[in-house]
Amino acid sequence: MTGIDRGRPAAIGALCVLAASVLWGTTGTAATFAPDVGPLAIGAVAMGFGGLLQALIAASQIRRNMRRLRDQRGTVLLGAVSVAVYPLAFYSSMHLAGVAVGTVVSIGTAPLASALIERVVDGRRLTRRWMLAAALGLLGTALLCVAEAAHTTDGTGRSSMAGTLLGIGLGLVAAATYALYSWAAHRLITREIPSRAAMGAVFGLGGLILSPVLLATGAPLLASWTSTSVGIYMALVPMFAGYVLFGWGLAHVPASTATTLSMLEPAVAAVLAVLVVGERLPAPGWMGIALVVACLAVLTTPTPTHRSSEQPRNSVDHAGAPSTETAGAVQSGEHRTQHS
Repeated sequence: MTGIDRGRPAAIGALCVLAASVLWGTTGTAATFAPDVGPLAIGAVAMGFGGLLQALIAASQIRRNMRRLRDQRGTVLLGAVSVAVYPLAFYSSMHLAGVAVGTVVSIGTAPLASALIERVVDGRRLTRRWMLAAALGLLGTALLCVAEAAHTTDGTGRSSMAGTLLGIGLGLVAAATYALYSWAAHRLITREIPSRAAMGAVFGLGGLILSPVLLATGAPLLASWTSTSVGIYMALVPMFAGYVLFGWGLAHVPASTATTLSMLEPAVAAVLAVLVVGERLPAPGWMGIALVVACLAVLTTPTPTHRSSEQPRNSVDHAGAPSTETAGAVQSGEHRTQHS
């Protein structure tokens, strides 16, 4: 990421998060190809092995920044625990409520949790642009959720509804932990820790925490070549490659913007669930996808900047366009996030 035009870091960051979201959107569909593997095993192998691989690739940078990481050990530990809880809740949510509903709830409500964290802890102001995008995205994800939940319970009785409701509850847990580890990683990066070192430390420690879960539940992953292939794909592509991209994105946009951009994931998941898994998506669900696309358009469409109308120095543009403070922080050592 070195040598990037300083006037375009937020746009590059947004593109990295969107690319990561597309990869993440494939996880629910990929998991359906290993029906004998439980959601805990899928989550543990995906995030656990993927996290350990991130730590291995970033080992040299982690060593060089060990003192800073120790100074921020509370943030690192919070992020790591959230990394460990997130996949267990996320894949269990999809298992109980369906691919589309689990993804929609887990990702669709994360921006609210992320914005609340940034508002309370960091005192950051939310822009009108971000609030408009979040409203469109939340409405879209709500439509997707309602459409899929209604389809799931058609003629299947009360037990299916109970499972869907439990899945939605676990999705909310996943959303909260997703927001927490995104905030933790972004905080480390803005405190002059390179993104590769920050992500490697948080996800590597999270992977270690998930190791006992993988040992206890992962035997079905070795039962067939298909199940093993699913586990390898989940760890290497959406989790390892996706979170490398996500780390680059967090170096240039706030966590609330990153979680809002990742609303692309449930839209991708819903479309793949229809095209590959064979799930049906009613008309309100397609309307929801359209609103999610509108949300992303609001966030990523460049807005003209006027030097005469600078934002207050203590504000951050959560729509992804760098404010005066953010641009200054990027220019001051590019947050020291050279990813060599």
